[in-house]
Amino acid sequence: MSIRTAVISSALLCASMVQADTRPTYGPQLEGFDYPHAVERFDFTSQRQELSMAYMDVAPSGEANGRTAVLLHGKNFCGATWEQTIEALSEEGFRVIAPDQIGFCKSSKPEGYQFSFGQLAANTAQLLEHEGIDEAIVIGHSIGGMLAARFALDHPELTEQLVMVNPIGLEDWLAKGVPYAPIDELYEGELKTDYERIKGYQTKFYYNGQWKPEYDRWVEMLAGMYKGPGREIVAWNQAQTAEMLFTQPVVQEFPNIDVPSALMIGQKDRTAPGANRAPEEVAKQLGNYPVLGREAAAAIPEAELIEFAELGHSPQVEAPEQFHEALLKLLTGGSDEAKANAG
Repeated sequence: MSIRTAVISSALLCASMVQADTRPTYGPQLEGFDYPHAVERFDFTSQRQELSMAYMDVAPSGEANGRTAVLLHGKNFCGATWEQTIEALSEEGFRVIAPDQIGFCKSSKPEGYQFSFGQLAANTAQLLEHEGIDEAIVIGHSIGGMLAARFALDHPELTEQLVMVNPIGLEDWLAKGVPYAPIDELYEGELKTDYERIKGYQTKFYYNGQWKPEYDRWVEMLAGMYKGPGREIVAWNQAQTAEMLFTQPVVQEFPNIDVPSALMIGQKDRTAPGANRAPEEVAKQLGNYPVLGREAAAAIPEAELIEFAELGHSPQVEAPEQFHEALLKLLTGGSDEAKANAG
């Protein structure tokens, strides 16, 4: 029996290795991965470096309404992950700008860069100025939600409306007892990132244990950069931004947000960066999005709260029709209808 078990285990391991070898590999700026729309480049100088921000600028496919939506991606996502949201907004007459932030996806990966939400917000503001955009609806998901909040705080004159979709940073992890991890330690952890680790994490925290085949593409997108020739600089930038999100909370400033705001919260989300290094009694208290969403909505003056009872961290990916119906109702003034559509 032991020999038979060993043979089966060996066969499964070999099959897993073959499958891993056939998964795609991408360059440090996500070379080889196709975006749903043409990728443009905004070249600019920041921190004495020449950098290039990739972005999609999608014109309305329906009758233009004169409004612009800016979509800010999360840490484990890219501008391309907004594919279906871009389509939904464009059809309703919105111009859509979907950038990849510096250090992510198809944008520059600087070796030495002081990452901060204020810096990324300033970079995004420069992009809007470059495109001649005076005001925009800023929609941020995950870490992009933290960035969107910082953008609204730092650039209220550019922010027509703020929408945060399952933002992380609704709690201050350090204050709650999660220990700090140095960037070098985070880097060593990032170097171990592969398809299975990403899928396992997202299954547990993002999708309430329920995986769908259509999620594979986004896992392969991210894993392909870690597998490719630029894996070290990809891992380094990811470690830097992991430290950024941990040490630069914005939740304490929510009462200072002075633009029309809304939170769209999948109630099954349990995302809690750093929970794996926290004491058990601390970890089990983190990532309670039903509570965190309501606390955030109460802290932001006159904020709307839309709750998706059966969805997780990425409602726009998990249930795009339901999410977009609620989003469009919200953006066109029907907040009560948006809440009803959320279910």
